[in-house]
Amino acid sequence: MDRLIYTAMTGAKHVFMQQAGTANNLANASTIGFKAQEHRFRAVPVVSEAMPTRAFTVDTSVADVFDEGPLMLTGRNLDVAVKGRGWLAVQLPDGSEAYTRAGSLDVDVNGLLQTKSGHLVLGDGGPISIPPDNNIEISPDGTISVVPTFGARNNTNAIGRMKLVNPPEGDLVRGGDGLFRLRDGQPAPQDDTVKLAPGSLEGSNVNVTDAMVNLISLARQFELQTKMLQTADQNAQRADQLLSLNA
Repeated sequence: MDRLIYTAMTGAKHVFMQQAGTANNLANASTIGFKAQEHRFRAVPVVSEAMPTRAFTVDTSVADVFDEGPLMLTGRNLDVAVKGRGWLAVQLPDGSEAYTRAGSLDVDVNGLLQTKSGHLVLGDGGPISIPPDNNIEISPDGTISVVPTFGARNNTNAIGRMKLVNPPEGDLVRGGDGLFRLRDGQPAPQDDTVKLAPGSLEGSNVNVTDAMVNLISLARQFELQTKMLQTADQNAQRADQLLSLNA
């Protein structure tokens, strides 16, 4: 009887975890550049001489879904979306490098180009400094040019180029801040084939309809696992009653 309890107990636990992951995806359905996550499970036998026939349900991995989200035209000069595969490189507070596809950018009080979350955008030689009193233009290859807001406005100067990378997706891991890093902690090389769509943003790749259907399905699976636990308990009680009558 306890074989059923082992399977149902661990199954209910991990279905609950999968519900939390799906709910997190739904909560980020409107987050710019968000990549959905999937929980994968498998059955693992308990390695024990005392209980060799028992099995647990375990969380194999949390897989990131790297499908592209929809492109949304904004017309804002500091909005960029990565076309196809690739990432924008940003600098973390500890000086290390991370990657994002959330291309809604701003200029901070020090004139440095940064993301909406406050991470500095990296260029060829580090963070990109924007001179004051200039309009900014970003080209598809990541080159940033400035045009003076007064004086000779036809004078365009290139001040740097954003670092665009495209490391193997299997080498990327997601951090708690939502940014991706290389598994070995090293910076990824510049990839000149990565292109941008200026004046656009990439939306979340979460399919709201699929996520809602999945959430309902998981709720039913959780109810099924709970019912199996109740059934196992009822069967155990009846078996005890039969044993007591025979005694």
